[in-house]
Amino acid sequence: MVQNTAKLGGSASGITVGRVAHGIMMMTLRDPTTPLSDEEAFEAIKAGVDALPPGTKAFLNSGEFYGPNLSTANLELLARFYEKYPDYADKTFISVKGGNKPGTFHVDSSPENIRRSVDTINNALRGTKKLDLFQSARVDPNIPIEDTIKVLAELVKEGKFNHIGISECKAETLRRAHAVHPIAVAEIEVSLWSYEEETKKVIAMAQELGIAIAAYSPLGRGLLTGSIRSSNDLPAHDIRRMFTRFQEENIKHNLTILEAVEAVAVKKQVTPAQLAIAWVASLGPHVIPLPGSSTKKRTLENLSAGEIVLTDTEKAEIGKILTDYEVKGDRYFGDDAMAYVWG
Repeated sequence: MVQNTAKLGGSASGITVGRVAHGIMMMTLRDPTTPLSDEEAFEAIKAGVDALPPGTKAFLNSGEFYGPNLSTANLELLARFYEKYPDYADKTFISVKGGNKPGTFHVDSSPENIRRSVDTINNALRGTKKLDLFQSARVDPNIPIEDTIKVLAELVKEGKFNHIGISECKAETLRRAHAVHPIAVAEIEVSLWSYEEETKKVIAMAQELGIAIAAYSPLGRGLLTGSIRSSNDLPAHDIRRMFTRFQEENIKHNLTILEAVEAVAVKKQVTPAQLAIAWVASLGPHVIPLPGSSTKKRTLENLSAGEIVLTDTEKAEIGKILTDYEVKGDRYFGDDAMAYVWG
């Protein structure tokens, strides 16, 4: 039987979480014409927690700015969840990204802004749950990573949160950060659409240092679910319309990759999404797929992928797809430097 759990790293190495994490960003950072009720959101979160073995925490990923107009709506949703289900505070591990200039996507890792960000997050949680892990959403190119980690370490000593993470970093940046204070989780994008040379280096470095990888967007921002066949399938205000991979000419090309993945999934008798998540999990026991979900059904489908074991033959088939098919478009806006990737 597959053990559907994983261990975090660094100072959190004693914590066991579900093999597949749960990103809740889209519960609040969504098209305003399709709001999600608390009832639906809570059902999706509870389903993921209840499906795990006793003593295992559900890894929930949130953000200071995951709301309309980059508000704290996502954290306020979590606060309402814990107020209604206080027993679930100890059953979950929450990782929260912050550290941007208020109201923008621009990173600011100055001591003043990091402290402001952490305090904002804790205020939004209203004492319903201790912040388990904080990470700056991006590495500030203007401030040495060592200085940023020193500030975070001071905040840990002050009891503001328990563990330090790092997001969108290079392998060498991860090593430098970990030398200052143990890093529990490094969050990077990993999927069949995003498996770059630096991705492989970060995964290897994390394994060497005993750090967990939270692999965000393992479903290619929805492309690998098979539900998006055209840019017209995206809501009018969907942020993905800004990403070059979702431009119509690129989607048409990238669908050929999806079709190849779907063929493997059919033989495996799993969904393309489950195959994509299982492949990310196969990259190492320290690699934790982090798909997003706003519904109970999707949450449970994602979690079940953590129990799928890929054979060497299936891995080889998927490896051939990665070699034979080129992904068209960038991870973000066409100039990924704008998104501070690989800091």
